[in-house]
Amino acid sequence: MSKVRMILVGGFLGAGKTTLLAKAAKKLVDDGKRVGIITNDQATDLVDTGLLTREGIDVDEVAGGCFCCKFSDLESAAAKLVDKVKPDVLLGEPVGSCTDISATVLQPIKWLWGDWAEMSPFTVLTDPRRLREVLDTDGASSFPESVLYVFKKQLEEADYIAINKTDLVSPEELAQLKADTAAAYPDATVIEMSALEDTGVTEWLATVGAATGAGRRILDVDYDTYAEGEAVLGWLNASVRLEAESGADWGAFAARLMAAMRERLQQRSAEVAHLKILVATESGSLVSNITTLADDAVARGDAGSGTEAALTINARVHTDPETLRTVVEESVTQAARDGITADIVGMQNFAPAYPTPTHRFTDVVDAREGS
Repeated sequence: MSKVRMILVGGFLGAGKTTLLAKAAKKLVDDGKRVGIITNDQATDLVDTGLLTREGIDVDEVAGGCFCCKFSDLESAAAKLVDKVKPDVLLGEPVGSCTDISATVLQPIKWLWGDWAEMSPFTVLTDPRRLREVLDTDGASSFPESVLYVFKKQLEEADYIAINKTDLVSPEELAQLKADTAAAYPDATVIEMSALEDTGVTEWLATVGAATGAGRRILDVDYDTYAEGEAVLGWLNASVRLEAESGADWGAFAARLMAAMRERLQQRSAEVAHLKILVATESGSLVSNITTLADDAVARGDAGSGTEAALTINARVHTDPETLRTVVEESVTQAARDGITADIVGMQNFAPAYPTPTHRFTDVVDAREGS
């Protein structure tokens, strides 16, 4: 039997990983491949899982920690998808605030799953504006140095650095960014794409889908700084039941909610790493997100109108968890006007715990050495 091809895509919060994996999955299915996706988050109620599921993609979720700290859950999720889908390809995305993936995820997979899985080179996806913050060492950043440390380590361990959202920069800026990235990270292959506009995705998928050699480097990681970089971000996942006395315009509700949360965060100078919502109804779904306070929300899809909707909120923000909770609760109340009732049925808000990987390899594993 041929091995299952595994393609993992890392990268900082808001880089566009889910958009890329959704596009990749559809292309693979169109090519006659069976595909499964494993999502990952520090908590349950993940927008990405709900979105991918509604698009008809077979998804399993690892929640409560990164792949590295929940490796047994990753094994279980992979086993479920292998049993259910019999996939040709498994796609996955580690939590966007995690690094040291090569030592704690890629090498263990190669060693422990080598009899049935074949790893593609590890791609780290980047937002061009965040990337520029890292490359311009003397420039101002909206995040503390500990957060930038995590981002830098993600780039250091990449086999491929994919500059995403190329539609946000000029051709001249992109050329300079690619050159600067290649100079700063000479061991990685630097490519460009816009997952949202579906440019460069086919070429990337063809390349990593045929190549091997995942995790060519083991990093030296200061886990105290790494843990600090995660802990300064407040995390919140919430599920909200929405009901309207008459047919509500759920797109208008989503726009009000995102504007209210952004305004409150701006008042507190609380920079956004990623803020996204999913509004789902029987007739459709809408996703809206922002990845910096400087940006307006970008919405995709259509939840239509009606009397009932399910709202999922995921927020990763440079503030403390209780402040983030207050922002979200007040914003939901403000957006739920014109006869809309919002019932928060579940909410998790916290700062991530100290990372404690299940495995940490000190040497690169040759895929042929695996079991």
